Amino acid sequence: MLNLPPRISSRLNSSQFANLHTFLVAARHLSFARAAQELCLTASAVSHRISRLETALNMKLFQRLTRQVSLTDEGERIFEILQSAMGELSEALERSSQAEIAGSIALYARPSVAQCWLVPRLADFIERYPLVSLDLRVGNDNVDFRTRKIDLALYYANGEFPGLTSHRLMREQMAPVCSPEYAQRHRLYENPQNLSHCTTLHDSLAWDHAAYDAEWTLWAEQHHLLAALPKRTLTFDRSDLCVTAAMSHAGIAIGRQQLVQKRIDRGELVLPFGGFSQCGHYDYYLVHPPLSVVPKRLQVFISWLHECAQASSEH
Repeated sequence: MLNLPPRISSRLNSSQFANLHTFLVAARHLSFARAAQELCLTASAVSHRISRLETALNMKLFQRLTRQVSLTDEGERIFEILQSAMGELSEALERSSQAEIAGSIALYARPSVAQCWLVPRLADFIERYPLVSLDLRVGNDNVDFRTRKIDLALYYANGEFPGLTSHRLMREQMAPVCSPEYAQRHRLYENPQNLSHCTTLHDSLAWDHAAYDAEWTLWAEQHHLLAALPKRTLTFDRSDLCVTAAMSHAGIAIGRQQLVQKRIDRGELVLPFGGFSQCGHYDYYLVHPPLSVVPKRLQVFISWLHECAQASSEH
């Protein structure tokens, strides 16, 4: 229920509920123009609805600037109440309208973990929950949950997500990997000093604010091999592209165990300097906005992801 003070709830009528919905969309986008596109209205109509709502509630919801709008403190409070109420309503309708778990989930993920870990496992989820539709989007930026219709994000990060709810999905370890042919050609087996004759492959966007060589530096510092790192490099913006280049004998990459273990098992990659180790504090996290009620479809998807992560870690 909307937990509003009596003076507000007494001012609401059927027309104001439409205006509340308009406010909810405009607050999510922080743009009257984008709200108008979603609602199939004009920006002027959105502005008039918001003005009528502000008059009825006797409070200012938006600060109107030259080219943008921002929420006032009261606007932030009403926005949070509406988001919570809509989540509870959606969950109640799901429970009452059907026994099956159904609906859509919008998931945002880092490209490498989506390509190498998540997508190969999705057939199992589809078979278990055929009425749940998954919309997977990938990118290297942190998603803005307010302006994009994203339910859940899967990040490779240090676990710091201010204002958001996060669950650590699985731990990660790293080690240099290359093709068997590359290891033999450069005599790398148990000879890490020979790195100086190689080409190192770098994921320049390994995590937020990472230097282009952050992963290699972490590993080399832990193993006292900074001096052995070569100057010849190839740089990508995705870990899976580094691994693909390594498999094609272009150089040696830092491999994340959760993403490369199957390729090692198949003999496509080798660990010339030994096994994986924990370097830094970077793992995989599921992240979403705080929710008073987590929809059932999201609950089962998160549980399924944890099940997959546990199976992967036990490999």
